[in-house]
Amino acid sequence: MSGVESVGGEAGGVFLRSLTPGLLRLAVLAGLPGPLFRPWWRMHVNRPFPVAEVFRTGRAVHLADAEEAMRRFPQLMAGLPFPFGSSYVPVLSAGERVGVLTVLRPATPGRPVGTAERRRLRSVAERLGAALTELESGGTKPRWDVEPLPVQLPAGSSPPVRIGRFDWDLASGGVGADAELCAILGTEPAEFPGTIDALAARLAPEDVYGLWALARQAAGSGGPVVRRMRLRGPDGRSHLLEVSGRRDNGAGAGTASHLTGFLVDLGIGPVVPEAADRLPRGIFSLDRFGRITYLNDLAEQFLGHARSELVGRVLWEVLPWSANPAYEDHYRAAMISDDPVHFLARRTPPPWLAVSLYPGHEGLTAVLTPTEEPSCTPGPVSSPGLGLGSPADRSAARYRPVALAIALTEAVTARQVSAVVTEELLPAFGGRQLAIYLLKEGRLYLEWETGFPKGFLDGFDGVGLDARIPGVETLTSGRPIFFDSMQHLSGAYPGIPMDADVGARAFLPLIASGQHVGSCILGFDQPRGFSPEERAILTALAGLIAQALQRAQRYDSEAALARGLQDVLLPHRLPVVDHVDTAGRYLAGTQGMDVGGDWYDVIETGERLSLVIGDVQGHGVAAAATMGQLRSAVRAFALSGHDPQEVMSGTNRLLIDLDPGQFASCCYIVLDPATGIAHAVRAGHPQPVLRHPDGTAEVMDLSGGVVLGVDPDASYPVSELHLAPGAMLALYTDGMVEQSGTDIDVGIERLRRTIADFGPAPMADTADHVIGRARQAPDRPDDIALLLAARWYDIDDGTARSR
Repeated sequence: MSGVESVGGEAGGVFLRSLTPGLLRLAVLAGLPGPLFRPWWRMHVNRPFPVAEVFRTGRAVHLADAEEAMRRFPQLMAGLPFPFGSSYVPVLSAGERVGVLTVLRPATPGRPVGTAERRRLRSVAERLGAALTELESGGTKPRWDVEPLPVQLPAGSSPPVRIGRFDWDLASGGVGADAELCAILGTEPAEFPGTIDALAARLAPEDVYGLWALARQAAGSGGPVVRRMRLRGPDGRSHLLEVSGRRDNGAGAGTASHLTGFLVDLGIGPVVPEAADRLPRGIFSLDRFGRITYLNDLAEQFLGHARSELVGRVLWEVLPWSANPAYEDHYRAAMISDDPVHFLARRTPPPWLAVSLYPGHEGLTAVLTPTEEPSCTPGPVSSPGLGLGSPADRSAARYRPVALAIALTEAVTARQVSAVVTEELLPAFGGRQLAIYLLKEGRLYLEWETGFPKGFLDGFDGVGLDARIPGVETLTSGRPIFFDSMQHLSGAYPGIPMDADVGARAFLPLIASGQHVGSCILGFDQPRGFSPEERAILTALAGLIAQALQRAQRYDSEAALARGLQDVLLPHRLPVVDHVDTAGRYLAGTQGMDVGGDWYDVIETGERLSLVIGDVQGHGVAAAATMGQLRSAVRAFALSGHDPQEVMSGTNRLLIDLDPGQFASCCYIVLDPATGIAHAVRAGHPQPVLRHPDGTAEVMDLSGGVVLGVDPDASYPVSELHLAPGAMLALYTDGMVEQSGTDIDVGIERLRRTIADFGPAPMADTADHVIGRARQAPDRPDDIALLLAARWYDIDDGTARSR
């Protein structure tokens, strides 16, 4: 990535918009191992992080060091409390913000990011935006909904392998050197003195004597002579010098003898293993993806695996004990800062290791030294490295609340919160069972369970607050309750049903802002102790969970209100008129607020019939309320005798007056049932699908204007179409045809094919079939409205009735 290189950065990435409104996703991650930075793969635009702020405002953010970052974005430093600098620049495509370019670089305390660096980053972002614009002009939208692409940064410039040649005339003493040898010695060919002293000066004294001995041997012997020695280059590195010589077989006496030689600059590679294997410490190196690129003999011994099993593998995948959250936190620190990192690690099997990480542009060098077990070793734990006694484990203690808090920000419903706790909390502490109870009307009801025998918790569901069981008493007392074993639990609560003979339990109160929310149970397969640090952390995590559940309950209440409001506002029955059948359906999305601003309506206006479908931006109570106002406005304009263009223009101006900044799409069609002539206007809404009497279907091409709520002077051209007897018109909102990672045209074609393939059928069956196909999608970020209208004649008129 040129953006990272342009400012001397160590890593970087690009966030792009996703198909989920308001959500950015990391599309490219360069110079960092993706799994270690998973919590930052997704970013909501309303979060207090620099990526979100840059996307919202369109203004770049440059943070010189951790102090400035902590002052401006404390949430960022809570998750990445390391000394590093960073820059964030908006990416524009066709004048619209589509993403954010991010660069992580060494901190520069007290020195702001320079103007030249800012200009270079802005230039890179502009080039990226131009490339995305070109991509979109080809039909590919700049949206991202999958894992980030890992990119390896170009390696730094290492000394290349070079070979220089020289010729020493022993009779005259002259030395000729080629240009490559001069380059290795750091001199220009014209400046080379032409004597052997230029080489001898860079040899060790013992090698100088060896060189003269070799010259005498070559002069006095007819056979070849060869010697290898080390020559020091101008940068202090050692080069291999190979000298060979023999007497020339000339015609007469006094024929000169020559020594020829090669000076080989092997770079630094071959020297490193040779030197590292002599050290009394284990040494290994990682690239910036966490892959092991080298290890010496002692590192093989300390890590317990042969070099062939480790090189090329990701460290925390090939050595499971190294995947401890504390150790991962140290690797994160080294990856994004310039400072060395030191910590203790408990490997499996022992011994303990003192680990030092030294970061560089191309990766990390790790130094391993066996050490004694720390005096603060924790008690029994379920798996190595999960206790909280060592310095590394105390780092994990700080990280776990942050990791859980980051994950909880995206959990909306109570079940989503529970799923996050299962994914984040259980693995961190080696737990196997989880139960979450919520307090409702003075009783605790089971909201979520995993790991318990089927049906075991049924007897505890709906218990009152006067029950003497630990799940109730932890909430009423506000104190967590810990049991090292099931024997301790049964001793404290005689007669309580047990699901296992062994194991440990932690009962945590879920209390937020002084309000009782519920209780949480953690179960372990084996007996274990809970250190004071662990108890404190679990209690703090319970507070985070309680706050998230409290937000979820407010969300559930608002969602219920929005669903009720929408249910009242949508028509419960459509008018019955001669010659036309209609059917409407609504399907809530599976994400977010579940209900939105989609609506449909059928209005009788004298001898004509108005078909309306629309979609208000957003979800929840506000969207549903705006939808109700727009539906009433369209109905009022239609019943007042306004033509389609006037109806749409009037509704547009009303929306701007009601809620500046809110917008909606709409399609309005006035149909004469007797003649089949219809007049339609569109405001940024998807094109209708028309199924002809012969069963074929086509996507229409009606003229249209901009969405409602943007331009008070917008015009909405009227298109005329004809609905033949037996034909059916399908109006729908974009939730029907939008799918993550797929172009909307693909979804429209899928809908057209669904309508064509189903064939003639009662209108209700057709509507159920179409909405049923949409229901099969497991992930629907938006809600869906569908309105079908089919024209028919009575059999007495000689035309078959198609309903």
